[in-house]
Amino acid sequence: MDNSKKTLFDKVWDAHVVDTVPDGPQIIYIDKHLIHEVTSPQAFAELEARNLDIFRPKQIVATADHNVPTLNQEQPIRDELSRNQVEQLTANCKKNNIELFGLGHPYQGIVHIIAPELGVTQPGMSIVCGDSHTSTHGAFGAIAFGIGTSQVAQVFASQCLLLNKPKSMRITVSGKLNPNVQPKDVILYIISKIGTDGGTGYFCEYAGNVFEEMSMEGRMTVCNMSIEMGARGGMIAPDETTFDYVKGKTYAPKGEEWTDKLAYWKTLPTDKGAVFDKELTFNAADIFPMITYGTNPGMGISVHEVIPVPQNESEEKALKYMGLKAGQEVSGIDVHHVFIGSCTNARIEDFRSAAQYIKGKTKSETVKALIVPGSQQVVKQIYEEGLDKIFSEAGFQIRQPGCSACLAMNDDKIPEGEYCVSTSNRNFEGRQGQGARTILASPLTAAKAAIEGRISAFESLN
Repeated sequence: MDNSKKTLFDKVWDAHVVDTVPDGPQIIYIDKHLIHEVTSPQAFAELEARNLDIFRPKQIVATADHNVPTLNQEQPIRDELSRNQVEQLTANCKKNNIELFGLGHPYQGIVHIIAPELGVTQPGMSIVCGDSHTSTHGAFGAIAFGIGTSQVAQVFASQCLLLNKPKSMRITVSGKLNPNVQPKDVILYIISKIGTDGGTGYFCEYAGNVFEEMSMEGRMTVCNMSIEMGARGGMIAPDETTFDYVKGKTYAPKGEEWTDKLAYWKTLPTDKGAVFDKELTFNAADIFPMITYGTNPGMGISVHEVIPVPQNESEEKALKYMGLKAGQEVSGIDVHHVFIGSCTNARIEDFRSAAQYIKGKTKSETVKALIVPGSQQVVKQIYEEGLDKIFSEAGFQIRQPGCSACLAMNDDKIPEGEYCVSTSNRNFEGRQGQGARTILASPLTAAKAAIEGRISAFESLN
């Protein structure tokens, strides 16, 4: 085995090792620390209790997203707990000189949407956030992963983390995708095949022409859901698509610094002949538009299939919770809610694809359909491009940026026993509200369900 050949993951990880404990973990330097109002208050309090300063406030970017209402954001937050958390974040950032994109700021939005669109996220970085979907940023060829509250405090105090190096895994998807298959379908298909623990202990690199041909938005959707197959994170090698996306962004390198960084970024892709601990390969032709039918993202099928026979007790329990039976056609599910949003699918490209399908159609009378942009920047684009008119005329409601109906930490909850076709990343019991039944799907499949009031296969093959 040639040890001089390195994977993308190895290259980025090794570049951040500050020190190694003999036969133990490594101390890893963190380039960017993203924070929001939910997982940061305890960490700030811990530092204060120990009389420690924030070591590098300039490496931290903060926003309010989980608890914020998506209506009337210009008014005081009604919910007391939410209001307290947002106010606490504001006070902590002010006190510690941390840049905050709070409510009312033109850059406010979901943490994993604003960092890439502002150029904060760059190839070759190490990025953490007290949020499991930090894996999103791996789309740029960065090592990005979620951390717990005690680790948030560690990064605050030292800008470093003590970590054991994960194993490496490569998932290759090659060939031509079927019509109407979106990046969300690709990752839901992979998770349905390898299960919610198939990536446990690994950092996963996605390779093959399917990922190379994806836009940055699509790559972010894929990496976002790496955590749903148990992986520590997901990565895609930076290429011209990546560089074009980053260039000129607000916080992107400029001038000579850009030239130097670009030269370095081009050295990051996995060396030919580098060895991974685990390799998996899939054929693009096998992937069709996907939905989930259970209570974890691994319980997924294509829209052409019927609900499968449960293989164990937990699957039986999941079907019971979802009110579904083996052999049932998915078109028999009455959909009353559709949510297009979340850190998985609330970028402008997601809304463009939904609007393209919706244009000239009207949503089903029985469906409440929410369009929740991932950031203020995306809101601006929706209105500039006239997508708002398409959504409004079709009966969809456009909200203000926030995590919204992805998780029941705000006002946007799904009623008990009702089905919601959602472009978010988790379909756990009660995730969208107590007793709510979540069906994960792509923006296109969700838009179709909103129009028809049910889930159905795409007729056209063009």
